[in-house]
Amino acid sequence: MRMWQVERRKRTRHLIELGGLIVKAGIVELTNDDRAMIYGAMLWVAAKLNSEESERARALWAGKGKEAFKQTGTRS
Repeated sequence: MRMWQVERRKRTRHLIELGGLIVKAGIVELTNDDRAMIYGAMLWVAAKLNSEESERARALWAGKGKEAFKQTGTRS
């Protein structure tokens, strides 16, 4: 297998895993699969991570995520 194929498969797997997090969090159902709303929420998260509240948001969200992974038996 060529290197570009290996890299493409790694990228594809990564994107699928990230999409799975959106589904696992219930975002798809909560937004009625509204892609614009989901994208808007992701932009809001990105803006928060670029703000003065970045460290607080990171700590809060990481804690919530780790706890949710622990409860579902999923690894982070």
